[in-house]
Amino acid sequence: MKKSKKVVSLLLTALMAISAFVGCGKEETDNGLTKVTLNEVAHSIFYAPMYVAIEEGYFEEEGIDLTLVTGYGADKTMTALLSGEAEVGFMGSEASIYTYLNGAKDYAVNFAQLTQRAGNFLVARTEMPGFEWSDLQGADVLGGRAGGMPEMVFEYILRQNGIDPKADLNIDQSIDFGSTAAAFAGGQGEFTVEFEPHATLLEEQGQGFIVASLGEASGFVPYTAFCALNSYIEKHPDVIQGFTNALQKGMDYVNSHTPQEIAQIILPQFEGTDVSTIETIVERYKNQDTWKENLIFEESAFTLLQDILEDSGELEKRVPYEKLVTTEYATESVK
Repeated sequence: MKKSKKVVSLLLTALMAISAFVGCGKEETDNGLTKVTLNEVAHSIFYAPMYVAIEEGYFEEEGIDLTLVTGYGADKTMTALLSGEAEVGFMGSEASIYTYLNGAKDYAVNFAQLTQRAGNFLVARTEMPGFEWSDLQGADVLGGRAGGMPEMVFEYILRQNGIDPKADLNIDQSIDFGSTAAAFAGGQGEFTVEFEPHATLLEEQGQGFIVASLGEASGFVPYTAFCALNSYIEKHPDVIQGFTNALQKGMDYVNSHTPQEIAQIILPQFEGTDVSTIETIVERYKNQDTWKENLIFEESAFTLLQDILEDSGELEKRVPYEKLVTTEYATESVK
């Protein structure tokens, strides 16, 4: 096992011991709403349906007083879930697989899939209108954390194009999540893999050029999903159902409105970002079918996820779909 995964394993073991003593009670506000803390892996326009649900009051309609916290990495989001700091986690489902394989008795179960494509883009220092993935041969690229979905999907694309991620280019994985755009703007790397709004902002500021979409190159992959501890789901199925209903309303809005309308709704979530920039990003995501029509996490998607994990050398043993995924709440939300 890799050193980084040993560290994660030790951390998860400690947190699992803590989580055994964390209560799963349902806390309510004075007006009868149930308090739920949602820890998101990153704050990105990639997750527009969720922000629409927040800004349009869909969670309140479903009896939930939602607090949104950004974890800045799937490992940190899973830590918040296991320690009881959050009731719901939103991240790549690989984190739930790692936790389960590390022996968690109260493990995280995925109940709603939001995105069906990768949401990041490859940014170069110069315009490359005829870009081919082979152009990365020998290049220095700012990548993501080992074992995380952004990096694994990037490496999956490279292998699909006959490129060895370890031998044919240099992927720098030493920079903290969320800091790669600043590092690239400061002169590090020839390419960087960026989420929005960082990719578009680099382009608008003349510091880089988007040359490829990882979402288009990888095809449909279960990139991010919502999960909660098994014990919480069993004790509070009404909360999970209400949470999923709110998300589905957000998904329905995004799939039936224009990028301009969506941008206006989620603008408060991205203070300091121009509304026209948000429109550009939303349109780009809509054009590549980023968001599902429903939140059902299909078994075929979970199988593909484990294929990618195996391909990246991050999966030592397969996990049964029925252990880590429930479709009950997502199916009910579309009835």
